[in-house]
Amino acid sequence: MAIRQIVKIDEELCNGCGACVTPCAEGTIVLVDGKARVTDEALCDGAGFCLPVCPTGALTIETREAPAFDEERAEELMHERGPAYIAQRCFRCETGEDEAHLVPVRHQGQSLWVCTRCLPALIHS
Repeated sequence: MAIRQIVKIDEELCNGCGACVTPCAEGTIVLVDGKARVTDEALCDGAGFCLPVCPTGALTIETREAPAFDEERAEELMHERGPAYIAQRCFRCETGEDEAHLVPVRHQGQSLWVCTRCLPALIHS
């Protein structure tokens, strides 16, 4: 066991949409009984790519004692799973990430993506 960062899923906030499943490159987040769950803590690298896609804010990163990250096993599973990709769009102007840089934001209680063109207006409004 090691003290490290790991994804925590608040079951009460999780609506079971599954948006966090694909960004989890290691495949440790799955839907179980209609809720997202980290099924194997040794496969969670704590990077948090799953956080900004959650529409309810149910996912957070916590630092606590957990099994050491099993990079070798995670690499094997990612290779078996193949590439996973979710195309993101700016929530304000619908510009895709192939057209502009996108950054994750929390806005009105939601985790969203905004392009760098819309970000200044969002900050200053």
